[in-house]
Amino acid sequence: MRKITRRQFIKLAGAAATGLALFGAGCAPPASKAGRRTPPDPTGDQAYLAVARGGDSAAITQAAIAALGGIERFVKSGDDVIVKPNICVNYRTSEYAATTNPTVVATLVSLCLEAGARRVRVMDTPFPGIDPASAYAVSGIEEAVKAVSGEMEVMSPVKFIETAIPEGKDITAWEVYQDVLDANVLINVPIAKHHNLARLSLGVKNLLGVITKPNQMHQNLGQRAADLASLVRPTLTVVDGVRIMTTHGPTGGSLNDVQETNTVIASHDFVAADAYAATLFGLTGADIAYVKAAADMGLGILNLGSVKVEEISA
Repeated sequence: MRKITRRQFIKLAGAAATGLALFGAGCAPPASKAGRRTPPDPTGDQAYLAVARGGDSAAITQAAIAALGGIERFVKSGDDVIVKPNICVNYRTSEYAATTNPTVVATLVSLCLEAGARRVRVMDTPFPGIDPASAYAVSGIEEAVKAVSGEMEVMSPVKFIETAIPEGKDITAWEVYQDVLDANVLINVPIAKHHNLARLSLGVKNLLGVITKPNQMHQNLGQRAADLASLVRPTLTVVDGVRIMTTHGPTGGSLNDVQETNTVIASHDFVAADAYAATLFGLTGADIAYVKAAADMGLGILNLGSVKVEEISA
């Protein structure tokens, strides 16, 4: 083995540190570095997609997850879990259906902790100019999550790192919140609502809350949102359809825009979950550009007639 001098060693170490610093500032590797497990396909009596209806938001959330095989299918003891609701504004309470139902979010947090999760964090990036802490409070999600011992995390700007999107067709890299990629489990919990640009805001659209410059995604939103989903790939998608916003989305402002459907939709397949959610508005998944684009990329199933859909009254 060739010996090196102390001066040579210091020089080599400095070069290595510089390389690491450049790597950190540039494109991080794709999500293969993450601790994320691929959720197992359903077996036996487990539903591919579950739809639960009833007047108790906690009960229908629990019923939907139970029909999939229970939270234990997705969450293991010691897991680091992130729950990603929609908390886009700080001037609408949940009754206006601009943000995710707090009870649905808290129920999922509680189920994860009961399954032995090491920690369960809830987070989102509100619209530009909106203070996250105030949005968390006004939405009612912060109070509900803390009541069941979950954590609310304000997303730190330093954790958004340019990350390669290997399967992207329109975008091949973007600044993504790294904890979302590194967590063992990511549960995406969008509210189903009208959107003036995307037609509907559902699960795939909700993932824009884990990146910087989301407004730039609106250029070719259908494909770009699908590209992002190919990287982030939630472990589980739970669509809040308890109260849906039927028009004037994504922020609404009138209770006349809101319809009570008392529905929760859950699946490991975010394409299928979004496709079913679209039916709450009299549409299909193929009518929503990002849902169709994600299906065309092979990220999930659009044809709900080809999978086991279990509908429950709770």
